[in-house]
Amino acid sequence: MKLVWFRRDLRIKDNIALTEACRSGEPVIAIYYETPIQWRSHRLAPIQADLIRRRLVVLQQELEALKIPLLVRSVDTYKDINYSLAQLCQQYQIADIYCTRDYESDEVDRDNSIAGMLSLTGTQLHRFDYKCIFAPGTVTNGAGNTYRVFTPFKKAWIARARAENIAPLSAPEPVQTNALTSSLLRQLCNVSFRYPQRDSVGWPIDDSAIIQRLRDFCRYRVDQYDTTRDFPAVPATSQLSPYLAIGAVSPRQCLARLLVEEQNCFEKDSGGANVWLSELVWREFYQHIVAAYTDISKGKAFLDWTETIEWNRDELLFERWKQGRTGFPIVDAAMRQLNDTGWMHNRLRMIVASFLVKDLHIDWRWGEQYFMTKLIDGDFAANNGGWQWSASVGTDAQPYFRVFNPTAQSKKFDPNVRFIRRWLKELESVPDKSLHEPHVWAEKNGIELSYPKPVVDHKLARERAIQMFEMAKSYQNTHRAES
Repeated sequence: MKLVWFRRDLRIKDNIALTEACRSGEPVIAIYYETPIQWRSHRLAPIQADLIRRRLVVLQQELEALKIPLLVRSVDTYKDINYSLAQLCQQYQIADIYCTRDYESDEVDRDNSIAGMLSLTGTQLHRFDYKCIFAPGTVTNGAGNTYRVFTPFKKAWIARARAENIAPLSAPEPVQTNALTSSLLRQLCNVSFRYPQRDSVGWPIDDSAIIQRLRDFCRYRVDQYDTTRDFPAVPATSQLSPYLAIGAVSPRQCLARLLVEEQNCFEKDSGGANVWLSELVWREFYQHIVAAYTDISKGKAFLDWTETIEWNRDELLFERWKQGRTGFPIVDAAMRQLNDTGWMHNRLRMIVASFLVKDLHIDWRWGEQYFMTKLIDGDFAANNGGWQWSASVGTDAQPYFRVFNPTAQSKKFDPNVRFIRRWLKELESVPDKSLHEPHVWAEKNGIELSYPKPVVDHKLARERAIQMFEMAKSYQNTHRAES
């Protein structure tokens, strides 16, 4: 008997662990573990938990057509999986378990612990590097090290993609059954979680809808992606990130569809297809970074010297940012979008992250963790990488002396204020041309707004942020000289 352990690979197509288990020719069962206490420590968003639960219902049906029962079990933490798997292997006489690797430190420790435990019982854990198109440690520089900068990583990544077969795997054929698997298939019941959930029904979860979304984007919108992607009022992005985060679609499937519509995207240096390709490669880059630099999973900044920055620990100010009550319309509209929908446009993620760190001087980790509690597309590597980039503490990060001006960003990327108007209803009376700075208009006209006044002066906050970073850098240089 073979066992497939699903984690963040909730699909039957392009799933190497499932494919290899089915190739054995033996009966196969599958399992998924809900770990509510572990999830809480990782700040899993309730809306993503609901997306996972709904996807498991679809996956259970798809596996049933392959004659594979999917068991959904709930244990508190990763440590509890050890005992559960040991019981399962003994009960069903399982000789081999197949799974796809995760690269965060807790997940690596989980798998190493389980592999050691299973080896004592004669069961083997087969781990496959299939979360990325190219596994961490296989796209390296001349010295064999992980790239620390994105551009050379992308160049090396594309060189490999040109040379290798990167076609996604088809769904496996139905497997043979025995009395046990046949019995389990008859016993399958509704999938339920103990973990808190928030309705994710706005995101379709069946394969046909997800693949159609991918096809429509690559066919109709990717050409203009480079010119439209930064405008949050325009439906220009792929909206595939929640599905990539839980593994309902794979990066190989995304790349394969892009190549169908844009056969020369590897050769292009610009244009919408190339820019979206870069987004796929950025996702890979951050996974490679997390795998190579394990301290990142433990709350550390990639740039050591930034750990000496003295952050503002004003929890009331942080609460204003979370609620979308800072007095900067583009920041507040973005945060309200996140709180209401569990998703935020990528340009807005950069704006609100820069604002938290460079205007409010609050530790980037506070924002990173808050995002994970809300995002339907929460993925540790991507979220952490984006926050460290915006905060100027990460690999290939934005230089610390470049500070987004939230008002200038608002005027540039929401020029017709369509996005702001959608989320800030208390500013209905403010004319469009004044909506980026509503209090300037209100003061000129002697009007009292219910909308909060700006919590900081951006110019002074910018100067202070640069000073904070320069002091930390100076401390590092002095410390090195003394040692």
